[in-house]
Amino acid sequence: MEGKRVLITGGNSGIGIVTARELAKQGAEVVLACRDTAKTTAALKVINAGASTPAINLPVELDNLGSVRNLAANFLGRYDRLDVLINNAGVFPPKQRFTVDGFEMQMGVNHLSHFLLTNLLLDCLKASAPARVVTVSSKLHKAGEIDFDVFKGYEKYNSQSAYNGSKLANVLFGIELARQLAGTGVTSNVLHPGAVSTDIIRDLPWLLRKIIGMIFISPEKGALSNIMLASDPVLAETNGKYYDQCELTDYSPQADDGSLCKKLWDVSAELTGLGG
Repeated sequence: MEGKRVLITGGNSGIGIVTARELAKQGAEVVLACRDTAKTTAALKVINAGASTPAINLPVELDNLGSVRNLAANFLGRYDRLDVLINNAGVFPPKQRFTVDGFEMQMGVNHLSHFLLTNLLLDCLKASAPARVVTVSSKLHKAGEIDFDVFKGYEKYNSQSAYNGSKLANVLFGIELARQLAGTGVTSNVLHPGAVSTDIIRDLPWLLRKIIGMIFISPEKGALSNIMLASDPVLAETNGKYYDQCELTDYSPQADDGSLCKKLWDVSAELTGLGG
């Protein structure tokens, strides 16, 4: 990864900080996209302990599309090249919450913010080809449904169903992006990191967090797919694939429904202000 620049959302904890740390050790210049907090400052110290090029953070609030636009503008104002974009951040609120723009929090942060960020950086990625987009989903996407009526909220909210739906949106987006990027030198792949004990469960009850911590895998193991898809030279031309804990496997058949993927793309573009 010497000479490569990587932008990663949610790189201040969980599999994100492990991914950032290991890619920095490989020589990558890492740019975090996180809230400007003490946790992010501490994460940068961990990452930079083994980095040849110091990592920095470009502040963003992923529940605010204006902030996502500012992040992209900030990045493009500083850099003319991006080799790897890792759409890693995610939330899992047990009670229904809404973004600044009025979207259900899981669909807003897990999908729409990354859809917007990726599109705003696409020209930079294409100009940097060969380049890669890596999107973190979950195997739970296979239990998900895309309901276009719930982007602005559920009448009866179920956190697990909302999560599954947002993770399915990640897969449909990643696979549709791969189709659109064919021949550009930019690849798009999606992954399930495994059942990882990370900060995404921070809003769950203490006892449930404790149980999850005992049975889920570590962030170090969960980050392996991220690291592989971002850096493995063997995968330089791999495009439109889905990996489960580093193993190539099948994604939901819904992602092979071109009309559904295109509708999600068009609706997401309209909701994020990108147009058609």
